Parts: sequence; C-alpha cells; structure tokens
Amino acid sequence: MANKRVDEPTGTETVGHEWDGIEELDTPLPRWWLWTFYLTIAFSIGYVIAYPAWPMIDRATAGVLGWSSRGDLAEDMSAADMARSGVREQLARVSIERLPEDSALMQQAVAGGAAAFRVNCVQCHGSGAAGSQELGYPNLNDDDWLWGGDLKAIEYTLVHGIRQSGDDDTRTSVMPPFEGAFDTEQLDALTDHVLALSGKADASLLGAQIYADNCAACHGVRGEGDRAQGAPTLNDAIWLRGSSREAIKRQILQPRMGMMPKWEGRLDPVTIKMLAAYVHSLGGGEDFVEVAEDPEVEVDEQP
Repeated sequence: MANKRVDEPTGTETVGHEWDGIEELDTPLPRWWLWTFYLTIAFSIGYVIAYPAWPMIDRATAGVLGWSSRGDLAEDMSAADMARSGVREQLARVSIERLPEDSALMQQAVAGGAAAFRVNCVQCHGSGAAGSQELGYPNLNDDDWLWGGDLKAIEYTLVHGIRQSGDDDTRTSVMPPFEGAFDTEQLDALTDHVLALSGKADASLLGAQIYADNCAACHGVRGEGDRAQGAPTLNDAIWLRGSSREAIKRQILQPRMGMMPKWEGRLDPVTIKMLAAYVHSLGGGEDFVEVAEDPEVEVDEQP
C-alpha cells in the first residue's frame, strides 16, 4: 500500500512510493500547462467536427465545412489554368515567325516550353538538352541543324517528327551503306578527308577523289551539307555520332539513321509552339529567313 506523507522541507505530499530511501513528490502541474492542455483538447474536438478527420472504409468524415485537400488542389489548378489561358490564347493567335516580336509573350512561351520539355523530351535529349552521341540523340544547344534551326523549322520537326511512318510530311533522309565499296586504303583516305574538312586531319588526293565521286552530291564539295536532303554539315567539327576515326568509318560503312516521334496528336498546337520556342532559346536557334515556298526547304530541325 502506498504510504503517502507530506514532505516537510517542501510541504508537498509524496506519491507514496520509496526506492532505496528516495521518495517522489506529487508536485502538481503548472496551471499554464494544464490550461494549454485543455485548450488543445477543445481545439481537437472542434477540428474533428469542422474538417475531415476520422478515416472510414473508402473515405474520411467530411467535416461541417466541407473542405478537402483534393478540392483545394482542384481550385488551385483551376486558378492556374485560368491564369495561363490568356497566354495560351495569345500564343494560339500569333504565328510562330512573329513570336519574337513580343518579348513578354516569347518569355512566357519559353517558360511553358521548358516545362513541356522536362516531361516529353529529356528521356532522349537529356535534362540539359545535350543529347547523346552514343545513342545518336542530337545536342539541341549547338548551332548545327539538319533541317534548319529557326522557330518555324523547329516547330515543323516537332509536328511531323523524323522518319515517321504514316505521315507524308515527315522529314526523311537516307545515307546509303558503303560496306564493301572501298578497300582499306580507300576507306582510310576517305575518313581522313572527312576529318580534314574540319581541320582534324591532312587531306589526300585519293580521299578527295573518293569524296567527290561518292559524297559531294549530298554533303557538298566543302562539306557544307544540304538541309533540303537532310545531309549533315561535315566541316563544322560538330558530330552527331562522334568524330573518332572508328565512328566515322562505321557511319560510312553502316549508317545509323535516327528517328524522332511526331508530336502532332500527342501535344496540342500551343504546347508544340512553346516547345519550339524553348528549343530555339537554348543557344543554337537561328533567325527565320523567308525562302521560296518550297516545303522541302521550310522544314524540320534536328542537330
């Protein structure tokens, strides 16, 4: 049985237990602490009544205020959509060639395109848009473009993609395989000539002749490329598949041709326009140049 007594030095009653001569005082809690504790109890009762609190089988109690985190999120998203709707309406009305004339709208388009890029494009081009030479994904930061790097050309590529079956407007280029066409000496000479176009090797008469006979028709006499055919520029030291001798020889013998999905039907036209603005802003974009109305000229991007 507990043996309670009053502690003489403090005047406080003990709890009645003793351990090796040590007794515990039954000191009352401070009034401020007790009142705080009572207030938390009252608050919790009010909260349970006002807000969702008690979990049930497939939902929680609703609360008399009818608030829910899902409803709050829906309201915030609706407000954000309304805030963006004005910008999207403006983007829908302006042609992509005229977009840079409105710097504020262009900035909004780039911001929206950055978000769309993170969702749809980083899987191939990387978070920094640097691409991958090993996998053949283009670097979108440089100024080398197979099909053109102005806003209209980039938008065209996004809409129709590269080598997409079922789309007559998709951009397609073909490089024939030269496996078996050259002996070792000829292949080495051609490789040296390709490297020499950008100053990375010494040219030879044999390599120049082989290049003139087999490659100049598409890539140009000086390696300037041809966007109408999607033939890469070879004299700028920017390489999609790598600039080593082995990489160049492999591309000559067994060309690897990349693909890019068409985003028409997957993304709405305004989002595609914003994506084009973002890619153009990465640093390698080109100014729009009016050319003859030839669809073979006014198309696609892809470094």
